[in-house]
Amino acid sequence: MYYNYNLGKLFYEISKQYSRKTALKYPDGTLIKYSHLNQLSNQLAQFLVQKGFQKNQVIAIFNEKSYFGYALMLACLKFGIIYTNLDVTSPWARVKKILEVCKPAAVFFDNTGNEIFKEFDGSFPSTVSFDLADIGFQKEIFAQDAHDLEIVDLVIGSDPAYIMFTSGSTGFPKGAVMSHNNVLNFIQWGHQTFNVKPDDVFTNANPIYFDNSVFDFYTSLFSGATLVPIKSDLLKSANDLVKAINDSGCTIWFSVPSLLVYLLTTKALTKNDFKNIKQIAFGGEGFPKNKLKQLYDLFKDRITLLNVYGPTECTCICSMHEISESDFENMNELATLGHIAPNFGYEIIPFDTENQHFGELALIGPCVGLGYYNDIEKTEKSFVQNPKKKFRNIMYKTGDVVEEAKNGDLHFRGRVDNQIKHMGYRIELEEIEAAFNSLIYINEVGVIYQMVNTELGQIKAFVSINENIKKESIVLDLKNLLPPYMVPRIIEVLDSIPKNANGKIDRKQLALL
Repeated sequence: MYYNYNLGKLFYEISKQYSRKTALKYPDGTLIKYSHLNQLSNQLAQFLVQKGFQKNQVIAIFNEKSYFGYALMLACLKFGIIYTNLDVTSPWARVKKILEVCKPAAVFFDNTGNEIFKEFDGSFPSTVSFDLADIGFQKEIFAQDAHDLEIVDLVIGSDPAYIMFTSGSTGFPKGAVMSHNNVLNFIQWGHQTFNVKPDDVFTNANPIYFDNSVFDFYTSLFSGATLVPIKSDLLKSANDLVKAINDSGCTIWFSVPSLLVYLLTTKALTKNDFKNIKQIAFGGEGFPKNKLKQLYDLFKDRITLLNVYGPTECTCICSMHEISESDFENMNELATLGHIAPNFGYEIIPFDTENQHFGELALIGPCVGLGYYNDIEKTEKSFVQNPKKKFRNIMYKTGDVVEEAKNGDLHFRGRVDNQIKHMGYRIELEEIEAAFNSLIYINEVGVIYQMVNTELGQIKAFVSINENIKKESIVLDLKNLLPPYMVPRIIEVLDSIPKNANGKIDRKQLALL
């Protein structure tokens, strides 16, 4: 029995136990065994040591899912360096903001042909850049003995493992810091909840810089399972993506609902696909009920559908609900979030003292992260002392509005920052979106509140539709679902709803239309 108090030690144990198994299985046929991945990560860790990097320094990785990128993440975990994966498609102005926050000691690229590499101009004096592939193929690096590093013993559970950058309400990215302990708890939960076996094959369709990828990477590679990296080019073709999942024998899928909606809308996903998939998990945004019903009807006989919820600041998943027929009795609201996961606690911060079961969700427990990197002010605003406790008990205020049912299920009711007051009424924009999504001809919808002047605002909706229907007909259908004050004044029909880098609806972009 090993005492795995950090992620590096756990990976050493897993890589020895499953040394001959495939760790990474690329759709092009490239296979990387656990022994090779462990060896490469050891060699990269030794490279970091030789270059003089120190524990708890930050390293940024422009990671496009090469096996060097995955190996460097593991090298950082073994060394006690904090890694952060960054988006190569982000505008340089946003990348600069992130680099200014985390001040990395080095920036690594696993593809120097991208635009970001060309933009990186050494404007950060303390930061050096490296080509991962160039390092990986240097003979002197590969000639080194790939022994396990003793330095791994110096990494303690409370040390930071990674920073995951997420959008901030002010437009300046926030870097959520997660510790080794946070992730070790998460791995145990994922292993048990999904009944992970060594012959399981996980999809990694989520961008590696997006928090959903935490589940992909850690639940698979720290359980002896196989991970299938899906690169961005493959996501652009629905048919090719489905074929890759089929050919790779994937058994566990996790993504944002938008990706599944895309596969359904393009008719790329049929009843005969996903033959080996046992579980489809989705989270990060609400799943339109009409599309969820379509997915459920396709696969209910052989695949379990799981609605998961959790913020970036708390290892990405903190609750789960298995979809069943009863979820479609009410098509006008999103599926329940279910119960909070084991080893999580929570409080509901009520908006009204007379209703203690409706308010902002605050999470408690060992999966709650360390706060925001290099931003004590934001950390202290969101990671707060539980006023109900007489001892130190930090809880994370999620900004998500929930309602607790009598059976303990939590129902998502919107965002604190998406709550508007219109015509004297307090309205959650997500409630309007749920009404749109119940209409069978709606593919996707995004609702915003647009100020006409300093005192007057209007609700505006953007939709993509799958049949020729007049706006007047949409309004008539909505009036059957919503009170008059919640029916959008303006409805714009678009070919597609703009998405942000994480595949979610981009409401900031909608506001510019």
